Amino acid sequence: MPQTKPIVSIENVVASATIDQDLDLDVIQKKFPKVEYNPEQFPGAVFRLTKPKTATLLFRTGKMVCTGSKSEDMARKAVKTVVEQLREGKIKIKKEAIVTIQNIVASINLGGKIHLEKAARTVPRSMYEPEQFPGLIHRMLDPKVVILIFASGKLVCTGGKTAQEVYRAVNSLHVLLEEKGLMLYDS
Repeated sequence: MPQTKPIVSIENVVASATIDQDLDLDVIQKKFPKVEYNPEQFPGAVFRLTKPKTATLLFRTGKMVCTGSKSEDMARKAVKTVVEQLREGKIKIKKEAIVTIQNIVASINLGGKIHLEKAARTVPRSMYEPEQFPGLIHRMLDPKVVILIFASGKLVCTGGKTAQEVYRAVNSLHVLLEEKGLMLYDS
């Protein structure tokens, strides 16, 4: 059994959304001076919120990408707030946004060091090339996530669609590392 419980911190939730209609980004930028829109550099406009602290990219097609939130609910709330603010600014939006969580990025501390050389040989679907990158890259199949494993016992998990997937992936990896004797704890 693991000696410590992993400390998981969700750092970023990326959500896509669509309102199923075109947006006039030039008009939006005129009505919202804080919206960043430089079509020569990037085709989307950046709509930043302070509560929740997020950035939502708006595209002419009515598609949106929200980044920076710390939870799935916060991402949904941010998109809803952007749509409400656009409506308050007299931008006609007929439908509510349909939001899909695309990616959850979490940082994890396992509370002990990891023997990366041995892990590279014993953990399936892992790649470790220390000359290229200091961490071991582990591709998990269920849930389908990628976990970067560092000798310090710190991990980065990316690709999860729900917080539950992230916790499930981290716990199953932690148990595997324990079972294979790859965790080193200071006594």
